[in-house]
Amino acid sequence: MTTKKIITQSMTNALDTLTFPRLLLEHAKTIPTRPAYREKYLGIWQVTSWADNLEQIKQLSCGLASEGFKRGMNLAIIGENRPQLYQAMVATQCLGGVPVPLYQDAVAVEMIHVLNDAEIAFAIVENQEQVDKLLEIKDQVPSLRVIIYEDPKGLKDYVQSYLHSLKQIQTLGKIFDEEHPEFFLTELEAGNRDDLSVILYTSGTTGKPKGVAHTHQSFIQTGINSSEFDCLNERDNILAYLPMAWVGDHLFSYAQAMVTGLTVNCPESKETVMADMREIGPSYYFAPPRIFESLLTQVTIRMEDAGLFKRKLFEHAMHLSKKVGSEILDGHSVSLLDRLRYFFYNIAIYAPLRNALGMSNIRVAYTAGEAIGPDLFRFYRSIGVNLKQFYGQTETCAYVCLQPDGQVKYDSVGIAAPGIEIKLAESGEVLVKGISVMDSYYKRPDATSESIDDDGYFHTGDAGIIDKDGHLRIIDRAKDVGKMANGKLFAPKYIENKLKFFPFVKEAVVFGDAKESITTFINIDFEAIANWAERRHIAFAGYIDLASKTEVYKMIGECIDKVNVDLSKDPMLSHAQIARFLILHKELDPDDDELTRTRKVRRGFIAEKYAPLLDALYSNKTEQFIETKVKFEDGRDGSISATVQIQDANTVMENA
Repeated sequence: MTTKKIITQSMTNALDTLTFPRLLLEHAKTIPTRPAYREKYLGIWQVTSWADNLEQIKQLSCGLASEGFKRGMNLAIIGENRPQLYQAMVATQCLGGVPVPLYQDAVAVEMIHVLNDAEIAFAIVENQEQVDKLLEIKDQVPSLRVIIYEDPKGLKDYVQSYLHSLKQIQTLGKIFDEEHPEFFLTELEAGNRDDLSVILYTSGTTGKPKGVAHTHQSFIQTGINSSEFDCLNERDNILAYLPMAWVGDHLFSYAQAMVTGLTVNCPESKETVMADMREIGPSYYFAPPRIFESLLTQVTIRMEDAGLFKRKLFEHAMHLSKKVGSEILDGHSVSLLDRLRYFFYNIAIYAPLRNALGMSNIRVAYTAGEAIGPDLFRFYRSIGVNLKQFYGQTETCAYVCLQPDGQVKYDSVGIAAPGIEIKLAESGEVLVKGISVMDSYYKRPDATSESIDDDGYFHTGDAGIIDKDGHLRIIDRAKDVGKMANGKLFAPKYIENKLKFFPFVKEAVVFGDAKESITTFINIDFEAIANWAERRHIAFAGYIDLASKTEVYKMIGECIDKVNVDLSKDPMLSHAQIARFLILHKELDPDDDELTRTRKVRRGFIAEKYAPLLDALYSNKTEQFIETKVKFEDGRDGSISATVQIQDANTVMENA
């Protein structure tokens, strides 16, 4: 059965009232035995069919109702990707409530704002870790009345009256359903497409996170259009491993799954994601560029360990794949000889490589969130992985641009997605109108009116260019685009992304607004550079020591030189080459407020926190001592200090 058929059945007489709970009923009726979820538990994949999914959600909904959850309430969901937490979203919606997922790795104090802003009364969490966070801050969240946990491990001696296990709630729900047999369907049918379906909070790059309120209609229509775009159906399956609070996961692992009936696979843990992916063999996959970069780094390291014959075979195979791999994937004309050679290498190299990466069965793979390097992009497509980019934001259901098969450009994010209209403001800001645009910022009419103009266009805050083929190219955040002291364009994100294309660079923070020159902080990728250093017999004691090594500075300097050469050929930013750089003595960390939970750089905060280093970059200093406050993994506060080296970079004559 295709996506189109499932959607048509769901909409036959209810297009104007389509909600996620109604989609649940449809799948339980039409594909009852198909797996809705698979979860790796104690080494075994546990399967939940769509029929069982409906029954478990009904019990949870009725259990929540028995505890006082009512229409219009908001319910927090906190934890790793678990079937029970996805079920909690539907169960909440069945009662006319709104799920509010939070980032599971956020520390307790970071949750206070969201819990209070959303007026959370009920919370369903994964385990003891999340329960402890809520207990720590409960006195500061007066609206929070009930906490429900999925995993009881470590919670046996917790005696709070408002604390319940998920099984207890479902048991209460089963009794409630027997006593009120009409309740569940009556509540479910009371919902309509204009009801809020979810509140997703922004990353808070420049201030307090804002709640982005989406209706059932916006996410369902987005799910329908995006699924039809890539021909997704109930026989597809996806690995759900990214934060449930992130809009991308909500689109892929929730909206599209609920629209098409595809299977959502939940790994056993963060540490087993790659092994679980190889076992499950998803047909549909998403990862941010940093994960694709990490996978390629692992491949590179393994090949360096291989024998001479294997290394040479791999090199020849990669040379051919770069030449014709993408053309074969896109169905373009390739010579018979190259096609036969590619067929041989596919058996010997590409297919085993895709299998090692867990990508043997992938039909469609997406990346987004940051720009992906052309070489990285080309590598995956050249070995037969249909990797594409998309563009969107929390406020647009992660859905603005998609790349059609056969029209993949390495320097764009694609064309306007079905149901979306894009135009550029005079300033170059990307404006979006269509099915995926949010209903509002929750309880923030002022912010809503600032972001959505009178014509219904959402102002993305991104600066872009639309090429002659209608493909959108994102330059930078509009607010970050500035001018250097000489009046020329300054686009830090554009330069940062070029730096992050190198596997040795984990993060980069570029400065230059109103300055005479461009400078940058570099965060090295410890794993990649540690391996690089060990192969060269460079001894080091840890991150701080490795980051200060002369050899590492030389290698990073060579990466920056390549970026400068690339920039010198760019008519838009040939003047914006990097003049000086330093390697930070610590990794930028969300726990230290340097990055958001979605790993976006807080440039202003970093500039203030590391002001002595920034001042040193714009002076003649060659080193600078700094002491930095940090938060350790066990929650303790501390500090680290180092003398950071500063070096000049080689610049190239403009337009050389």
